[in-house]
Amino acid sequence: MKFASYVHRGKASFGAVMGDGVIDVSGRLPGIKTLADALAAGALPRLADLASGMTAHAALDELELLPPIPQPRTIACVGLNYAAHAAEAGRQADKEAPVVFFRLPASIVGHGAPIRKPKASHQYDFEGELAVVIGRGGRHIAAADAMGHIAGYTCFMDGSVRDFQKRSLPAGKNFEGSGACGPYLVTADAVPNVSALELSTHLNGDRMQHAPLSDLIHSIPDLIAFISAIVSLSPGDIIATGTPAGVGVARQPQLWLKPDDVVTVDIPGVGTLTNRVVAE
Repeated sequence: MKFASYVHRGKASFGAVMGDGVIDVSGRLPGIKTLADALAAGALPRLADLASGMTAHAALDELELLPPIPQPRTIACVGLNYAAHAAEAGRQADKEAPVVFFRLPASIVGHGAPIRKPKASHQYDFEGELAVVIGRGGRHIAAADAMGHIAGYTCFMDGSVRDFQKRSLPAGKNFEGSGACGPYLVTADAVPNVSALELSTHLNGDRMQHAPLSDLIHSIPDLIAFISAIVSLSPGDIIATGTPAGVGVARQPQLWLKPDDVVTVDIPGVGTLTNRVVAE
């Protein structure tokens, strides 16, 4: 099943996505007002059952979609997790340990929202990724147990400001409104084999990136194990698993995002995340 967080008629809520509509499930169970609340309570199966007997409260095109988890405690991102991307970056991928950095919630917007080209740079780049949404938290999670901690998956656009990134990786990854996540959380039971997924990133309709998730150097269980050794993971936390080759900085000539460009991250079986670039 798919779940979305959104604003409808000025009110923030969340619901189950059914076709072209959404069934508002906020407050249907005691103490559960947000999707993060539902994950913490292990309530998604109960909410899915409730939604199955209801009709849509609103059409999807009436909603302002938010990131599936609007304010996650942790957004952990992984760099150089595809060999071809490491090669185009002129780097040697580390097969012993992943490159991990963290993004702030304010750097991420939802599907359909504008992403912002910063005033401070013209080197604004795209990176399409699969993101994991944690359902059951923990610390020092063993790789063998990691899949049981996943609530579901979503699409992620790890917008990167390359000239700042050269000096400071966290700075280049945390410009306000520079990245995106969504459109929905697709529950893990709907994605029985995540390695069979394929990811594509399009810029103005032209495909820039494409790779199967089986190409990940560090698997999703290994990423969860590594990151949970650094920080306790909580329900609703996001792990962006890395981007494949084809980013703008590695092209000849280099290709930077500009106002009115449209970036689409498409992962069949998970969703399609689309955002238009605006000037800050």
